[in-house]
Amino acid sequence: MMKFVLALHSHLPWVLHHGRWPHGSDWLCEAAVDTYLPLLDALQELEREGVDAPVTLGITPVLASQLAHPSFAVELEAFLAQRLATCAEAPASLVGTHDDELIPIAAYWERRYRRLLDVFHEAGSDLVAAFGNLERRGRLELISSAATHGFLPLLGRDESIRLQLFAGRAAHRRLFGRDPVGCWLPECAFRPEGPWAPHGAKRAAFRRSTGDFLREAGFRYFFVDAHLVEAGGYLGQYHDVPLGAERFDTDPAAKDSEPTPVAKRSPYFPYRMPGKGRSLTALVRDPHTSLQIWSRFQGYPGDFSYLEFHKIRWPGGLKLWKVSGAGADLGDKQPYDPDVARQRAGDHARHFADILSRTAAAKDGVVIVAPFDTELFGHWWFEGVDFLADLYRALPGGAAQPSSAGPLVAAGGSRPIVRLAEGSWGNHGDFSMWLSPETQWTWDRMWPLEDAFWAAAPAALAGGEDRRTVLAQAARSMLLAQASDWQFIISTGAAGDYAGQRFLLHCEDAEKLLAALAPDATPEQLAAAVAEAALLRPRDDLFPDVLDAVAKALG
Repeated sequence: MMKFVLALHSHLPWVLHHGRWPHGSDWLCEAAVDTYLPLLDALQELEREGVDAPVTLGITPVLASQLAHPSFAVELEAFLAQRLATCAEAPASLVGTHDDELIPIAAYWERRYRRLLDVFHEAGSDLVAAFGNLERRGRLELISSAATHGFLPLLGRDESIRLQLFAGRAAHRRLFGRDPVGCWLPECAFRPEGPWAPHGAKRAAFRRSTGDFLREAGFRYFFVDAHLVEAGGYLGQYHDVPLGAERFDTDPAAKDSEPTPVAKRSPYFPYRMPGKGRSLTALVRDPHTSLQIWSRFQGYPGDFSYLEFHKIRWPGGLKLWKVSGAGADLGDKQPYDPDVARQRAGDHARHFADILSRTAAAKDGVVIVAPFDTELFGHWWFEGVDFLADLYRALPGGAAQPSSAGPLVAAGGSRPIVRLAEGSWGNHGDFSMWLSPETQWTWDRMWPLEDAFWAAAPAALAGGEDRRTVLAQAARSMLLAQASDWQFIISTGAAGDYAGQRFLLHCEDAEKLLAALAPDATPEQLAAAVAEAALLRPRDDLFPDVLDAVAKALG
């Protein structure tokens, strides 16, 4: 019998206080309404039923900071009020038209939104506390990540990598009340020890591996894609996706996204990482079972009965149609039937449970690891949360039994030490989504910013309160600029202007603050920087103890 570990990675960049639509707080609220609230509702329902559902749930520190912020509750209430108003107005505008058959679907959405609003209120309008309570009751395991989802292998300074991990771990502890055992590496990006020479960077003859930094930060395990341990090919992601699109939305007909069938090392074992100190384990995505869910084209999400993601009724934003057929034009989409779609989700869950059971029976191994972006379930694949709930209902009695990752790692059974290759779960399995001719300019700006920050940090930490205040806000701005989201969005071409503007905004903020910490800065410059930091703090209000992480990063 093997264990089955479902790992969900929840992440959005900092968007609070940066507008609403289309890329501000509405982005966050949409993810909460489509995914986080339904997932919470489903996990609580499974708990009431007595069904074991030990999901390993990653919530990045930057996302958790937003969900815990008082502004989020205000924004979500307003977002749901707008959606409910749309549902109330829709029937009158549809009566007497050729779309009047859509009226019952508008009523379905009204019931759903009211239910989700109740779930939010029952949670005390605090999703972070609600998921934390589930962990304390032993229902799931929460893991963390780098503070703002910085792309760790491309950061120019070791101190920056440590800051991302130390600040992220501290935020998780403050928000959830426990130290995380596991870490979701941003973009599953890993770099082994050795020379470091990205195009445009100052070459380093030797830099430590990503695993060394994880171990130093206190993490015990992380997830990698199969090709990094030569256990299969990357599944192929990131083709022609809209802003925020997750990693399943790729046409496998594209030459460079065909899965490599050859597996030289089994993905069904945990692997011990080399290095001194506490043990560190890599858990490997199983490409065989993951593709069944991952691919909109080959897997379940493209079922004709499921809700069509791309056809939206305006004004209001209601989705009222189903996928309908392979390659069906948006104008040919048929009305959505929630009951039929719900039944299909159950069918697919039982089918997948059978796949897992047959895989466990046929393979020599310890664990089947299935890591996904949380937002795939509910947001991109509307019925996905129902699928997950039914999957946990279907697993008992099979050859693959659910487990969270921490207990599995603690129980042992790891294969011998393995040296991972460089790579990510991005397109081509490498770093090209984040460092390319289109994104080179971001690194040309970031690397000098890192140098300036770490040059200023020791004296500022030892200085007075004003210098510490300025350094703290500069750290927040630099961390926000380091988010991997900006390069990803630029590379997809979906909203490159927005991503570039956000990146530059945070770089400029950090640079302006750091200029006041230079040795030749005047008292007037420092006073102006203190005032600037006071203006920036309410907008970018996260990581209150960031200076502790800066001090630890300096060693």
